[in-house]
Amino acid sequence: MKGFRYSSEAFLEEKMGNKLNKKAYPLYLLVPAVVVYSVFIIIPFLFSIFFSLTDWNIERMFTPVFRGVTNYLTVLQDKIFVRAVVNTLLFAVGTTILKIAFGLLLALAVLKVSRLNNVLRTIFYIPCVMSPLIIGVIFTSLLADQGLLNNLLESLGLSALAVNWLAKYATAMSSVIMIEGWMWSGFNMFIFIAGLQAISTDYYESADVDGVSKFNQFRYITLPLLVPSFTVTVTLNITGSLKVFDLIYVLTQGGPGFDTQVMSTYVYRAFGLGLLGESSAASVILAVIVVLISFVLNRYLTRKEVAL
Repeated sequence: MKGFRYSSEAFLEEKMGNKLNKKAYPLYLLVPAVVVYSVFIIIPFLFSIFFSLTDWNIERMFTPVFRGVTNYLTVLQDKIFVRAVVNTLLFAVGTTILKIAFGLLLALAVLKVSRLNNVLRTIFYIPCVMSPLIIGVIFTSLLADQGLLNNLLESLGLSALAVNWLAKYATAMSSVIMIEGWMWSGFNMFIFIAGLQAISTDYYESADVDGVSKFNQFRYITLPLLVPSFTVTVTLNITGSLKVFDLIYVLTQGGPGFDTQVMSTYVYRAFGLGLLGESSAASVILAVIVVLISFVLNRYLTRKEVAL
């Protein structure tokens, strides 16, 4: 009977604990998040899909006619859209490489806790909290034909290197990629700092005892255990870069001509011309590309993660 009493008490405590857990996390707490996500993400996306299948334009604002996949075929056959897709992928890959490389180097440089490193971390993070519009305006002045950079080159006797950096495809695209990489390196730095701090020092102490070089410690210990951080940074950087709009619009507005046009600026341009159906089709294509690439990258990198 004594054992039965103890088991009964344990059973009652378990049941009470389950009830408390259910009360502590009621499902209705999800309602605000579901409503916000539905209103700002799901419903607009469904509307985009619907209008992408119609001839909705500025002249037929309230009387769109169903056209099937005509808008998608029109967009995919547009050379400007194809150029925008190529530029978007180039921008995403280029900026992701720069942001991850710079972020990891900065994280390794300021990993140790000290007053100086705390100040440096703050300085490196400042560009992340600045508006891309402000950064775009600043760099537009710096990279202009008579901007600060060209004046500096001329004062150093390097006037042959002075060009209008935003007036040619090669220099304009490279400049935009470099600015984006500089801007978000601090954000990636903090993700890598968190990942580095989660690695136990026992691994490095054992490696030191075995005489393993610092380079091999970084290669065989640090990098494999940083894969979760790489998963986060690569996914966030790729998805964010695929949706870039503000920085490119302020710096080049998709120019010169259509040379630096990306998918978001293409959607904006089509919408501004009153081609609302084609704009919706292009936005749906962009959303599908972002989701597919994010899913594939996250699935691949998650399999490479090593348990700490």
